[in-house]
Amino acid sequence: MSDNFLRVNVCELYCAFNLYMYTEKHRNQYHFSPPSDWMNDPNGMVYYDGEYHLFYQYYPDGTKWGPMHWGHAVSKDLMHWEHLPLALEPDALGYIFSGSVVVDWKNSSGFGTEEQVPMIAIFTHHHPKRKEVGMGDHEVQSLAYSIDRGRTWTKYADNPVITNTNKLFDFRDPKVFWYEKMERWIMVLAAKDRIHIYCSVDLKNWLFESEWGMQYGERKGVWECPDLFPLPVVGYDEEKWVMLLSINPGGPNGGSGTQYFVGDFDGNKFTLDSSFASRIENGKGEWLDFGPDSYAGVTWSDIPKQDGRRLFLAWMSNWLYGEKVPTDIWRSAMTQVKELSLHKLEDQYQLRASFVKELGQIESDLVADIAPRVATENQVLVEGLTSGLYRLQIEMDCEPGTTFGLKLHNEQDEMMVIGFDANTNNYFIDRSKSGLIDCHEDFAKMTFAPISYEHNTIKWDILVDSASIEVIADDGQLQMSSIYFANAPLSSISLVVGEGKVEIVEGKATVLQSVW
Repeated sequence: MSDNFLRVNVCELYCAFNLYMYTEKHRNQYHFSPPSDWMNDPNGMVYYDGEYHLFYQYYPDGTKWGPMHWGHAVSKDLMHWEHLPLALEPDALGYIFSGSVVVDWKNSSGFGTEEQVPMIAIFTHHHPKRKEVGMGDHEVQSLAYSIDRGRTWTKYADNPVITNTNKLFDFRDPKVFWYEKMERWIMVLAAKDRIHIYCSVDLKNWLFESEWGMQYGERKGVWECPDLFPLPVVGYDEEKWVMLLSINPGGPNGGSGTQYFVGDFDGNKFTLDSSFASRIENGKGEWLDFGPDSYAGVTWSDIPKQDGRRLFLAWMSNWLYGEKVPTDIWRSAMTQVKELSLHKLEDQYQLRASFVKELGQIESDLVADIAPRVATENQVLVEGLTSGLYRLQIEMDCEPGTTFGLKLHNEQDEMMVIGFDANTNNYFIDRSKSGLIDCHEDFAKMTFAPISYEHNTIKWDILVDSASIEVIADDGQLQMSSIYFANAPLSSISLVVGEGKVEIVEGKATVLQSVW
């Protein structure tokens, strides 16, 4: 009996017992996580034939990183996910590292049939033994294809399609898209401390076009999971291109993080916008998420034009402690899906995020309104959120010099605190009393997000799940994502006020339902 047969049937068994499997302690209830074992980067996110596909870095034989496979799930609504058997497994060329999937609508690859458009997976083969002996060519780029809506995959016989001729130690994570103006495929690839850009007409034969990033980006860590895509500028008759770049270490609060850059792309090279370049310190980009737990995020391919959204998903953990968090059966979850949009304030481009409208499907009729009030001292705002699953939307005004926080807590006096520090003009998340905090020495440290824009009114849209919070601040201008491990649901919300006063303009907490 083959290992593959056993793994497929184990996956089916887990699916059959979903209702049981997803009730474990610390299991998020409306964020994607695998039935069991280790997961990290989202891969190959693509929309096809009414389904959102999510592939992900997966080790099916343990709860720590191991030989990488591609796990696979699909959804019709971005909220409820159906687990499918493994998509790609290691072979003689190595482990299956991160990459992307596209729909080859014109069958440029020749892998399709008259009846079925092919889906093409482009991924990094990572050969551990070649890495171990320092050969330097241990990462190459390869293809696989599917002609049955992504249910089964066949690896291209002539893999790899891009070899590592320069023997770069880090040479991975291809993100591919169709560039209509030149009718060809474009690939962006992390190549040590820069981005390589390639082109192809058939997805099998690739030409090197250009490189970018030699003088930009945080350079303390490894570059990973690039993404390049166009976005219209909201309110303007203008389109710009956005480059995402994940970095580990070197994140804004230690460990993992993701930067973005705004510029132009002509089919051959990416050029940073001059106004964007003028404002980034030492060439470093803007951080997409200032929390400790949003990494390796990329966007969906082939979203229909009538939809038009740029949908984003990230791994909700950090390489500082990702293998050590206190879960036994599974490790890691993804962030909630977000829509990205590009804005311009005084000629400065800003990438913003918002929770997708599909989130409304899991909102219940249980809503606790938070009455307007002026507060100068601590007070309870909401109690009785017994499931600990809710969306908190609140708008507040605070006078200059006021420091305050929203305390999300339980009867065991465990808490997550989301606040504003007037002394440093920072938002912050404090998880020092959030329950189990000993997975890493830095886990309990406060994380900060400097506010670089004027803000008289503070708006927070916060998702609270069993083991995570995600904060979108001020209509998407800032994000903070953080995991935590409390021993009971954070069922109460309190306002903690330092010196000064806070005026609550409006607010509500909406109970959310499990998707499992």
